[in-house]
Amino acid sequence: MTKSPTFAFIKARWHAEIVDQALAGFTQRLSEIAPSASVDTFDVPGAFEMPLLAKKLAASGRYDGIAAAALVVDGGLYRHDFVAQAVVSGLMEAQMATDVPVFSVSLTPHHFQPKGEHEAFYHAHFVGKGREAADAAVQTWRLHSQLDAEEGARTAA
Repeated sequence: MTKSPTFAFIKARWHAEIVDQALAGFTQRLSEIAPSASVDTFDVPGAFEMPLLAKKLAASGRYDGIAAAALVVDGGLYRHDFVAQAVVSGLMEAQMATDVPVFSVSLTPHHFQPKGEHEAFYHAHFVGKGREAADAAVQTWRLHSQLDAEEGARTAA
């Protein structure tokens, strides 16, 4: 029998009230599709700090997958483009270096204003994205578990 999955969830603290909704959606969906799964959460100052922590957590061997959530806002200086690209590339590099899947719930809206309507939209949007990340994490965990079991059976034969 396959063990229950353990996931790590990294949250950037910029716009925490919105980003935290991704974790809410992630854990809510896990309770529906993989109720025995566990999630350890980790906070980082901003999105830029997520890839290194993802790599360290993946290298620890404790996690079957890692999700990382951030809201990288366009502040009018185009810095957000560089940060967003570095974060996504870093998360991809972390999974490729460790063979542990890393899922991005990092969004970079073009027109975000920290006002009621935008905050409400992204609040709900991050719940949905967290749920999608949970679906992807469980599907990927199941696929990797199946492939590992098949490889183990071939090796034992």
